[in-house]
Amino acid sequence: VQLQASGGGLVQPGGSLRLSCAASGLALDQLTVAWFRQVPGQEREGVASISSRDGSIYYSDSVKGRFTISRDNAKNTMYLQMNVLKPEDTAVYYCAVSSVVLHVKKLTPLNFYDWGQGTQVTVSS
Repeated sequence: VQLQASGGGLVQPGGSLRLSCAASGLALDQLTVAWFRQVPGQEREGVASISSRDGSIYYSDSVKGRFTISRDNAKNTMYLQMNVLKPEDTAVYYCAVSSVVLHVKKLTPLNFYDWGQGTQVTVSS
């Protein structure tokens, strides 16, 4: 099982980035998929997810209306489109999947056992 995250970088406030997470050894369409982010010294924060049970999408309040999570089953890849980026979005972003979490009401790292390596997003002028 491997999740390979990419797409991070340095962007100015108000800019956009698209993160990708390519999966191998598992089928994303059978799992709940999610993006998290973490700032040094802080807990890992759930950003967005697609639930396996019904395809429902969750966004944290801090990114709602600006970020879009999606999944391409043919490519076995998940994405996080990030628009109108703010300095407070600066973090290491991680993709993760779970076969245990079927539906997300509030996204936490609990029961997510497969993680990508993280990609740094820096929003700064």
